[in-house]
Amino acid sequence: MATRHQVRESVISLLYAKDIGNEDIEKFIDEIFEDKKIRNQQKEFALSLYEGVKNNENEIDAVIDRHLNEWKIDSVGHIERAILRLGAYEILKTDLDDAVIINEAIELSKSLASDTAPKFINGVLDAIQKDK
Repeated sequence: MATRHQVRESVISLLYAKDIGNEDIEKFIDEIFEDKKIRNQQKEFALSLYEGVKNNENEIDAVIDRHLNEWKIDSVGHIERAILRLGAYEILKTDLDDAVIINEAIELSKSLASDTAPKFINGVLDAIQKDK
């Protein structure tokens, strides 16, 4: 069975694929989750995260934009953007512990994004958490 870390990693992959223009990615969600052994409750969790980010993307992007100082969400790298969107969604719309969400986003950025991403992700998500 997949861990929540693996679930989030898969959700980020889906968000990334959709963000770079692969609109058909949703047709393969079941196959992707099955391949990663994301099943049952973990699959429900993954789908709720993915759908939650997708359905609240404009609101999430506006919140992120407010905390990027002179940057805008469109200037952030695709992987970093996916991590920020997922983290911001979880902070704003779920009952999960904010510290756990931010730590998880930092860990994901260490393995998936650039060397400077963890500090950047931490700063933005921490500011969102303090502002909510």
